[in-house]
Amino acid sequence: MNLVLLVSIFVFCVQTSLEGASRPDVVNVGAIFSFGTINGKVSKIAMQAAQDDINSDPSILGGRKLVIKMHDSNFSGFLGIMGALQFMETDTVAIIGPQNAVMAHVISHLANELQVPLLSFTALDPTLSPLQYPFFLQTAPNDLFQMTAIAEMVSHYSWEEVIAIYSDDDQSRNGVTILGDKLSERRCKISFKAALPPDPTATESDVEKELVKVRMMESRVLVLHTFSKTGLLVFKVAQRLGMMDTGYVWIASSWLSTVLDSNSPLPSNTSNSIQGALTLRPHTPDSKRKRDFISRWNKLSNGSIGLNPYGLYAYDTVWLIARAVKLFLDQGNTISFSNDSSLNSLAGGTLNLGALSIFDGGKRFRDLILQSNMTGLTGPIHFLPDRSLLHPSFDIINVIEHGYQQIGYWSNYSGLSVVLPETLYAKPPNRSSSSQHLNSVVWPGGTTSRPRGWVFPDNGRQLRIGVPNRVSYKDFVSEVNTSDVVKGYCIDVFIAAIKLLPYAVPHRFIPFGDGHNNPSYNQLVSKITTGVFDAVVGDIAIVTNRTRTVDFTQPYIESGLVVVAPVRKLNSSAWAFLRPFTPWMWAVTGIFFLIVGTVVWILEHRINDEFRGPPKRQLVTVLWFSFSTMFFAHRENTVSTLGRLVLIIWLFVVLIINSSYTASLTSILTVQQLSSPIKGIDTLITSNQRIGFQVGSFAENYLHEELSVPESRLVALGSPEEYALALQNGTVAALVDERPYVDLFLSDHCEFSIRGQEFTKGGWGFAFPRDSPLAIDMSTAILTLSENGELQKLHDKWLSKKSCSSQSSQADSEQLELGSFWGLFLISGIACFIALVIYFCLMLHQFKRYAPEETDSSVHSSSRSGRLQTFLSFADEKVDNVKSKSKRKREELSLNGFGKETESPNGSERRIQRDISLERQSYRNTGAN
Repeated sequence: MNLVLLVSIFVFCVQTSLEGASRPDVVNVGAIFSFGTINGKVSKIAMQAAQDDINSDPSILGGRKLVIKMHDSNFSGFLGIMGALQFMETDTVAIIGPQNAVMAHVISHLANELQVPLLSFTALDPTLSPLQYPFFLQTAPNDLFQMTAIAEMVSHYSWEEVIAIYSDDDQSRNGVTILGDKLSERRCKISFKAALPPDPTATESDVEKELVKVRMMESRVLVLHTFSKTGLLVFKVAQRLGMMDTGYVWIASSWLSTVLDSNSPLPSNTSNSIQGALTLRPHTPDSKRKRDFISRWNKLSNGSIGLNPYGLYAYDTVWLIARAVKLFLDQGNTISFSNDSSLNSLAGGTLNLGALSIFDGGKRFRDLILQSNMTGLTGPIHFLPDRSLLHPSFDIINVIEHGYQQIGYWSNYSGLSVVLPETLYAKPPNRSSSSQHLNSVVWPGGTTSRPRGWVFPDNGRQLRIGVPNRVSYKDFVSEVNTSDVVKGYCIDVFIAAIKLLPYAVPHRFIPFGDGHNNPSYNQLVSKITTGVFDAVVGDIAIVTNRTRTVDFTQPYIESGLVVVAPVRKLNSSAWAFLRPFTPWMWAVTGIFFLIVGTVVWILEHRINDEFRGPPKRQLVTVLWFSFSTMFFAHRENTVSTLGRLVLIIWLFVVLIINSSYTASLTSILTVQQLSSPIKGIDTLITSNQRIGFQVGSFAENYLHEELSVPESRLVALGSPEEYALALQNGTVAALVDERPYVDLFLSDHCEFSIRGQEFTKGGWGFAFPRDSPLAIDMSTAILTLSENGELQKLHDKWLSKKSCSSQSSQADSEQLELGSFWGLFLISGIACFIALVIYFCLMLHQFKRYAPEETDSSVHSSSRSGRLQTFLSFADEKVDNVKSKSKRKREELSLNGFGKETESPNGSERRIQRDISLERQSYRNTGAN
């Protein structure tokens, strides 16, 4: 019995020991922060408060104690790594931190190896991927959402370029990269990146060196993504350099809101240096628990520092771990650690790496954290499949003279709004531009009007504007007496547009070219991309290869390529009256005259005496009636309804034909007619003759590359005089040039003419660097000039001369073709066909009613031809004769029916045929008389 009792006691002790090992009295959690920073101080107080609240409630961990061991990395990545290694030696179930992404990238590898979850609410680098770092969790919205909010703010205010100023560390650098991606999605971009030494090592001289560069840039929208020490230093230097004045826009990431929340009130010099800036603050919904915690804060912190949202995230992160521990233990899991076999070979060294142990239940514990669904001080806490938090959102804050004002919100659900995100979550998402709103802002310099967002670079340096130094067509642009003074239509349009801009544009014109030949416009435009010119003004055609490298304004004049060729005057001939219609038109018209006349004769022949008589007379009647309708001079009246219908439709067709013929013949006899074998670009290309073009024009490339004209056929011409000489002596068959040049050329050379239509559509514009805001403003100014009529006045001043181009453009009077009238002929033809069908149907019906029936089978073989002859005779007879015969026949049949001798069928048929023959003979005699 004593032996049994001893064994029982031993087993109980062992079980108690194992249960104590699996359910420890203390749960260790590590925390790695730089406690000298604002977020480090606030997080330390909040985590201690969360620890006390958890340990004071036995229902959370069943009487166990949660112990948070703090490690101060003191801005050192090395010390942060050492702290993490120490925690891994002491059976830590989770680590809160580190504070920045530089250490997070390194320590996450330790977490992966030892399977200890790493939770951070300040290391918010978007590149900390859960695929690469499965044990790293971000418990606050990462910088992906913050940069999206900034990009939407930039787009909302219609700015197109920003300058990014950032600390050159992992978190800031990667955040700026994300910002560039989000801006490009909204057709914006980062025009310059100013990198500063990592916080807190940046000095005032480092900052000033970068800001001097920034001040020389065009953009005035500056995004500052760094940490509090470096950020405040940037604002201090910017104020001294005059970069906090009117015209500048500063958007700071969430570091500035933590300064405003935790260090209020700020010193006057600091407060003055940040006035007008915008910043973001993680949005946390209002709740009773949050208000209660805020009321406790002064007691918890002893008034040493103010609470910011990252203190709330610190508190919730500790609770997140505690609830996961509770679930982990309640599910029967044990908190146990085992040595890492891969580190055994390193045991015994001074670093004691062999003491590092793997959290056996680390994967399960991490999964329980990810499955958490709780409500904390920061609102609902729930991880999405990509490990981002549900509904990330930010407050948008504007720093003003006595603190700050909130101008709106941004949420990943509905974008920019002045309505609380929690209110919008209950409605369908709406990201349309009309729904995006923010309240008014006090910008740097105290102005409330939206800054333009850019200025001319180099702090007011004059724009270097290249202009072509033309030697021909100087009405467009030319240099005055080899000086820097330029004039012309293009210059006047540019100056008029500049005057409409709401700001001054200092500039000077720089002629480009040797003064002996027109310059290459492609080379001139390329000078913008190399930085020689800031813009190009002149007769610059907007073509595809140029738009790939520069931006053009709205076209201020239309300019398409046309063909110019020599022409000769056509003298009127004796047969000029035939020219209005093509041969086919004449032929079809004549045929239809005969068809309509024949149809009317058929419809009228049996009932109208005017359409009866001997064959010769009837033929003359048809011809006379047909062609007399051309002049509405027909004297024959139509009696039948079908005949009148056909005739009225045909008279309408004749009216249209007569009117068209008269108008065309008038044009032929009164307008000067010109002739040339070149009818347009198609006949010019197929002619294999030489083609002239203007030196420097894009016409050469277009003809060779687009229309495949061999270079051997292309002849370069430099002036209007060369144009005329080459066309007169046959050096070229025609020339191809832009319409504005051709109009000026033809105003002095009426012996040439534009052949065909413009075969390209385009215009002239002013060229600026890619994405230049000035190009947009100038386009708006050009549209204003067009709408108020000023553009037309400038055109009339420089380019309106007595011109023969308007005549020559109508050189060939187009003949009227059949295609223009086929619809009328079709209608008339259909009317004739329908009338004939109806007429013959009625004839057949009448014939069956009045013709004698064939009853003699002995003559069956000859009845078909006889019946046809009978029908033709019936159709040829006048209706009155047929009716009288029919009446006489009915009377005879009636008498036979009352008892008189009835004739045999053969005798009756012979009698009727005899009567028809006698009537026909009588009709012929009457006609002969």
